[in-house]
Formats: sequence, C-alpha cells, structure tokens
Amino acid sequence: MANLFTPIPIKGLELKNRLVVSPMCQYSSIDGFANDWHLVHLGSRAVGGASLVFTEATAVSPEGRISPDDLGLWKDEHINFLKKITHFIKNNGAKAGIQLAHAGRKASHASPWNGARQLNINDGGWQTIAPSAVSYRPEEWAPLEMSLEQIMQVKEDFENATIRSIEAGFDVIEIHAAHGYLLNEFLSPLSNFRTDQYGGSFENRTHLLIEIVKGMKNIMPAQMPLFVRISSVDWVEGGWDIFDSIKLAHLLKNEGVDVIDCSSGGISPAQKIPVAPLYQLPFAAQIKKEAGISTAAVGLITSAQQAQAIISEEKADLVFMAREFLRNPYFPLQASAIINEKTEWPVQYERAIFTK
Repeated sequence: MANLFTPIPIKGLELKNRLVVSPMCQYSSIDGFANDWHLVHLGSRAVGGASLVFTEATAVSPEGRISPDDLGLWKDEHINFLKKITHFIKNNGAKAGIQLAHAGRKASHASPWNGARQLNINDGGWQTIAPSAVSYRPEEWAPLEMSLEQIMQVKEDFENATIRSIEAGFDVIEIHAAHGYLLNEFLSPLSNFRTDQYGGSFENRTHLLIEIVKGMKNIMPAQMPLFVRISSVDWVEGGWDIFDSIKLAHLLKNEGVDVIDCSSGGISPAQKIPVAPLYQLPFAAQIKKEAGISTAAVGLITSAQQAQAIISEEKADLVFMAREFLRNPYFPLQASAIINEKTEWPVQYERAIFTK
C-alpha cells in the first residue's frame, strides 16, 4: 500500500513523494518576468522536501494575464530566469512544474492587495476576450467574443509556451482549465453561449481544450508528463458537474494526459461552495475511480495525517497543497516525522532533523 512518501512514476519521471506545491499566484512580476522573489519562493519549497514544485499560473500571452503583475512565458526573453529557477529546484531534489494559463474574461484586474478591481485601458488594463461576450460580474464590462482567428491564436500561444517551457527546463506542464479562466469558460455552459464548433454540446465545449492538448502533446517529449487542472463542478445549478468532469477525464486520458488536478468553482459569482477541510477530495476520488486516470487532490489540506490518508486510502495519487505551503515551506520534512516515514533532508539542514 502506498503512503505519502512512496515514490510515484509518471511517464518518464519519478516523484520522490506525493506532496506537490500547487500553483499560487504571486503577483510579483514586471512584464511577465520571473525574478528573485520567484527563485526564493519556489526554491525554498524544493529545499523543504516537496517532490514537485509548480510555478503560479503563467500567462501564454500578455492579454492572458489575470493582472499586469502575473508571470508570463509569451516571449523568449522570459526563459533565462525561469531556467535559473528550474536548475535550483532540480538541484535540490525536486522536479519543476509550470502551469500554463489564459485568464480569459477574468483578465485585466489589479492584484489583490491593490483592490482586485477590473482595470480599464487608462489604468494599465486591456480588452479581455472570452468564448462569449458575457462578463463575469454584471458590473464589469463584457469581454469580446473570440473569433475563430483568435481561438487559433490561443492554441498557438499554448504551443509556443510549451516550447519555451521545455527550453526553460521544466519537467512537467499543467494546463490551467479551471477557476473560471479561459479554458474553463469554454467548458462551462454558464459562460459559453457560442453556436459554432466551440459551443453548444459537451463535445463542442470541450473541443478547444482537446485541441490544445493535442497540439502540446505533439511538441512535448514522449516521456514528459502533462497534467490538466479542472474545476470538477461549477457549484451552480445548471452548470458543469462531476459527470461532465468524468467524461472529460476519459477524453483527456485518451489524448495522453497523465494527471487530472481536481479543483472546483470560479466560473460564476453565484457559486455556493461548502468550504470545509477536504471538500474537493470526493471529486479526485470519483474521477480516479470512474475514469481510471491518476488524480491530484487539492483544497484545504493542512495536515500530514490528512495527506497520508488521501494516499493510503487511494482517494488520489498526489496531494497538491497551496496555503499550507505558504505557511510552511518545510511541510514535507515535518510530515515525515509526524507519520514516521524517512525522507532525505538537505545536508545543510541535517543537524535540525525532527525527532519524536
């Protein structure tokens, strides 16, 4: 039986344990560039014992940013500093992951500590795009409905960012198709009202994501893992539900996706989320069981005992943690002592190894 510190092979990669640093926006970039903040933030989690460290949502185009302060990978100049980060992560025992994203109608907002308001052109914002010309909130101005040419450009942007991700030294790529951002907007009937091949039926609404997966898989080395983060449910009546997610997981598995990262919500301010510890875990467990694909659990996982139970009870294959890693970059090192499992410490820290 696997436990939290059992290594797991995924394609040509082996992760040393099941603890993964989830993508967490830092809103600390200028013109998309990574900097010393990202190096220390991500690098410290590698030193802390995580098996896989993901960047924040990394925009595939300037207009794909949530805020002007987001990380990006839309030009070659972004590669060099990211290469420095991946080198440090891998030299400290972890694997490096990047989450590629486009924010769609939820783009062009101020960073949270600057009010998170929608930015207009005069405030440094830009015109947003989406599958349909429907805003996220009624008081916000509507995005432009994407033309077929713009859809083709988004696919090309994901492919170009994939090439740059490989050159930057990342071991894993994750596609962000959750939380109300562009690809989630295409998936959900609450935000996609198109009448062409990208809207209407389930097959049409999933079409763009499947095309992006195909395009990226054609570029990625055969042994490089591809993850997809989805919103397993919309938490709104008439929206995307768990049965849609299971159907999508089957499609993604057939296209060579390795892991479904099972989050939820974000498509509508009308959502009613029963937030509680492990509230999203049932989605990871059901998708894993019914679609026969590896899953990652995420959402209010805060203790070693919770994480251990997720793996030992086979509810998911990986545990993605966000806020707990913000609070404690060294969570895996502490967790190994709590559940009596050995793990390697950085030699520089060995004199501080936890003992019970």
